[in-house]
Amino acid sequence: MKTFKVPHTDLTVSSVVLGLMRIAKMSNAEIQSLFGAAVDAGVTVFDHADIYGGERHRCEERFGEAITLSSVEREKILIQSKVGIRKGFFDFSSEHILQTVDESLAALRTDYLDVLLLHRPDTLVEPEDVASAFDKLAASGKVRHFGVSNHTPGQIEVLKTAVTQPLLFNQVQLSITHANLFAQGVAANMNGLDQSISRDNGLLDYSRLKGMMLQAWSPFQKGFFDGVFVGDREEYAELNDALDELATKYGVTPTGIAVAWITRHPANVQVVLGTTKPSRVEECAAGSSVPLTREEWYRLFRAAGHTLP
Repeated sequence: MKTFKVPHTDLTVSSVVLGLMRIAKMSNAEIQSLFGAAVDAGVTVFDHADIYGGERHRCEERFGEAITLSSVEREKILIQSKVGIRKGFFDFSSEHILQTVDESLAALRTDYLDVLLLHRPDTLVEPEDVASAFDKLAASGKVRHFGVSNHTPGQIEVLKTAVTQPLLFNQVQLSITHANLFAQGVAANMNGLDQSISRDNGLLDYSRLKGMMLQAWSPFQKGFFDGVFVGDREEYAELNDALDELATKYGVTPTGIAVAWITRHPANVQVVLGTTKPSRVEECAAGSSVPLTREEWYRLFRAAGHTLP
């Protein structure tokens, strides 16, 4: 498993994160098997959100019911959760943040979250309100580190006008085929090319400059929940040929190569899995440390349909 040092901290984290949004209907034994396989593969970060599971905190509850950790075991992993999405609106009010964290801790049966992320951006955000909640959570020991999800550089800077804790992570959608984060900069300043349009306001460069780690959700999706590209030879034949060839070369699976494409980037992007299969976690972990060459990385980039001017 490839690991990354988190800037501004003494944390070292796995390049692969296990997302737990689909465990609501799994048995305790199935959750234990998934968690055990992840730990054995070197995964140290486990991702939750208050909204996962069909009802508030359901996936967190299932994790807390199934996984019992000693204090030593708990210190070896990082549990992160998210807050801010409510039914029909977003809410970064201090009251909602504080209440949700208490509910998440109870559901997870833990005394603290290693990381709390603000979920989708709340356009009605009051930075001072967020800062008040973060200060109380940090002082009480309920949350050790903070970050955001799906935020632009400008939105992050607005938060930082009041928030004093470092914002360490930003979880965003990224895959080989959904890669404007990488692709826009390659084709910057090209009139009439859709790829040259900035949809994230320079988030990649901002993150590298500020020492903010990106986390890639939906790393195998073609677009916004449009299905996976791995194995899709109807729409992505050339890409799958390249994935298969590189998988054979490096002794991993095509899915592992899709992980390697993300973890190869020097921005040190973590890959957030949504799988419930232990074998998938293992193949992704194996792919995370594959040392793709520049030529191989750009081959996959071009095969996915991105323009290399």
